[in-house]
Amino acid sequence: MSESSVLVALRGVSFAYEDGPAVLNGLDFEVREGRALALLGRNGSGKTTLMRLLSGGLRPHAGVVTVDGTPVSYDRKGLTRLRTSVQLVVQDPDDQLFAASVAQDVSFGPLNLGLPDAEVRARVEEALTALDVARLADRPTHLLSYGQRKRTAIAGAVAMRPRVLILDEPTAGLDPDGQERLLATLDGLRAGGTTVVMATHDVDLALRWADDAALLTPSGVRTGPAAENLARAELLRAAGLRLPWGVAAAALLRGQGLLDGSTTGPRTAEELAALTTGRTGGRD
Repeated sequence: MSESSVLVALRGVSFAYEDGPAVLNGLDFEVREGRALALLGRNGSGKTTLMRLLSGGLRPHAGVVTVDGTPVSYDRKGLTRLRTSVQLVVQDPDDQLFAASVAQDVSFGPLNLGLPDAEVRARVEEALTALDVARLADRPTHLLSYGQRKRTAIAGAVAMRPRVLILDEPTAGLDPDGQERLLATLDGLRAGGTTVVMATHDVDLALRWADDAALLTPSGVRTGPAAENLARAELLRAAGLRLPWGVAAAALLRGQGLLDGSTTGPRTAEELAALTTGRTGGRD
C-alpha cells in the first residue's frame, strides 16, 4: 500500500509514565484506510498507551504522531485536527458518559467543535441511528443497560465523524446477541467509510473480524494480515495469546483432506458447520 493510504501513524514513538519504565520504545505503527485492524497483546503490553497516543490523550516523549503524513502539533489547533480525525472509545462506558440524557451526551463533541445547531442535531440523529439507539435519545444515561451504554458511548464518538474509530474491548461484557449486533454496527460504519481499530484479547473475534492483526510483543509490534499473524504460534506466545480455534480447526480439516491449502478456514462455528455439512453431503 502507498504512504497516502496511512491515515494516522506513530513514527519512532517512545513513552513512559512518570517514574516508570518505558512502555513503548521507538515504536512504528500505522492505521491504514479501510482496513479493519485488531490490536492484541497481554495486559501491560502497551495497548492502552498506544491507543491514547493515537487519539491525542497522551503526547509521546520521543518520535511523532502523524495524520496524513503530517506531524501532529500539540497546540489547540493541532489537537483539534487529530481528535476530529481519530476518536477513542474506552472499555468502560461509564468512564465516558456524563450527560443527563443520551442525546445530550452524544451532542457534547459536536457542540465543542462550535458547529451550528442544525449540524449538531443532524450528527446526533445520524450517530444514534447508526448505533441503533435513536429510540433512547431522551432516556437518562443512568437508566440504560450496559449494552445500551456501550452503544451510546460509541455514538458519541461517531457523532464527531472521525476517519478512524478506536474501540477498547468493545465486546467485553456483552452477551452473544449484543456482540453480534455490535459487530453488525461496526460493519455498517466501515461501509460508510470509517476505519475501525479494535483492541481485544479475543483471538477468535480478531480472526473473524479483522483484515489485519497487530500483536504487541516485548520486542515490538508485529502487524500483518490477520489470518497469517494469528496462525503464527511463536508470535502468539510472545504476545501472551493462544491459538484461535479457527486456525486449529483449519489445520485439522486439512490434515483429514477436508480442506485444501487454498481455501480459507472457518472463522465461526457456523462456517465450520456449513463447511463440514457440505463435505458430508448433509448426512446426519
